[in-house]
Amino acid sequence: QHVQLNLKAQLEIPYQPIEHVYFPEVGIASVVASMTGGRQSEVGIIGFDGMTGIAVILGQDSSPNETYVQVAGNGWCLPVENLRSEVAKSQSLRASLLRYAHDFLVQSSRTALVNGHSKIEERLARWLLMVHDRTEGNTIRLTHEFLATMLGARRPGVTTALQMLEYRGLVHAKRGEITIVDRAGMIKLTHGAYGDEEQRHFG
Repeated sequence: QHVQLNLKAQLEIPYQPIEHVYFPEVGIASVVASMTGGRQSEVGIIGFDGMTGIAVILGQDSSPNETYVQVAGNGWCLPVENLRSEVAKSQSLRASLLRYAHDFLVQSSRTALVNGHSKIEERLARWLLMVHDRTEGNTIRLTHEFLATMLGARRPGVTTALQMLEYRGLVHAKRGEITIVDRAGMIKLTHGAYGDEEQRHFG
């Protein structure tokens, strides 16, 4: 069925049975990993290019990660049992879902690589570009605190990085929203953090 994807709505709860999968048409969901003490970091972005429920595709009933809506929108909701029934009947559907699961795992591995080796401003630019790929228009509505969670960084560091992007004329930021001004300049700034894998489906 077609559903609204409201901001911060939980689509998957850690270690809880996944009962539905979601296919966003508009909006973005974040897959977020957590550790003891409450620290969090995003490990994947899902937009119109994909779906929630990677664990289900891979034969599991739950995930250690949380998935929630980071940019409000709408999409389709399908009970897991219905998905499994359709997959059992269609080898091509199963192959397509496994390809997507592979693409998502590549995205997650790239995120781990970038988080370990790139500067905060490069990570921020990459993240904004990936969200921009999956949204309409050039304006993204979110807060500095939310950005810090997504990047696994401290809020002051994210604020400083965002100010640097704005100083270079790459973005325009105001309370609660960021507008992409110079996409090509942002790609250059990432020094390869936003590379072929990130652009493969959006080039």
